Amino acid sequence: MEITLKFSLLLLVCSVSTNQTEADNEILDQQISNQQPCPQEIHAVLRELTASVAEQKVEIRTLKQENKDHVAKLKDLEMQNVELQRQRSEIDKLKQQQQDNAAKLEEVDKQRTAIENLNQQLLVKQVAFSASLLAEGGGITGPFNTHTTLVFKHLVTNIGNAYNPHTGIFTAPVRGAYHFEWYVCGPGDPVYGVAVVLFKNGERIFSAWERQASHFGTASNGASLRLETGDQVFLCLWVSFKIYDNHFHHSTFSGHLLFTM
Repeated sequence: MEITLKFSLLLLVCSVSTNQTEADNEILDQQISNQQPCPQEIHAVLRELTASVAEQKVEIRTLKQENKDHVAKLKDLEMQNVELQRQRSEIDKLKQQQQDNAAKLEEVDKQRTAIENLNQQLLVKQVAFSASLLAEGGGITGPFNTHTTLVFKHLVTNIGNAYNPHTGIFTAPVRGAYHFEWYVCGPGDPVYGVAVVLFKNGERIFSAWERQASHFGTASNGASLRLETGDQVFLCLWVSFKIYDNHFHHSTFSGHLLFTM
């Protein structure tokens, strides 16, 4: 009896277990069936994937082309950079050459200036003049009511052109020592004699004076002067005096450079 009861219970448990397993399988099959998509959804997804892949391919081609363009531009920039560096190097060389040439030109200018100065010194070392009062004929000059610069017009020598025969003024072309001499002739006159004074700029230096009642009288003098460049030396007929000259050139004015300083 006891054995029969146990067997009955075992059959009951197996029946319940079998029924439960079949029910679970049905539920699982239903869930799987619900999760599987329909063919239309699959085609839609495939179309989206295909379109996305096509867009990506287009983007990839575009990127590749842009990359090629960038590479070409980079190469062009590199070539331009190389050319720029070459040009800069060439410019630097030209600048250096220009500086060298400027230095050479400056040196040449200095040498030219030195040569010109030497030539000028050689020229100014050759300074001498000699002139008489009248260019032609004969006659008396003066008297005047003021001191009057005498213009010795008959020019015999004018080396260096320091004497101006139009003004009667000698202008020192260079700093140095100069020597001047003048010889003057005056007509016989009991009142008016001859008096000629040497001036340096506005300074009275020496004079030559003579007066006699009849016949011609002569006087002379000389002076060595230290002159700066541009200093002026000339002779003045003193106020109320007169001077005579003719084709024998009695009245003369001479000067020359002794040495430069």
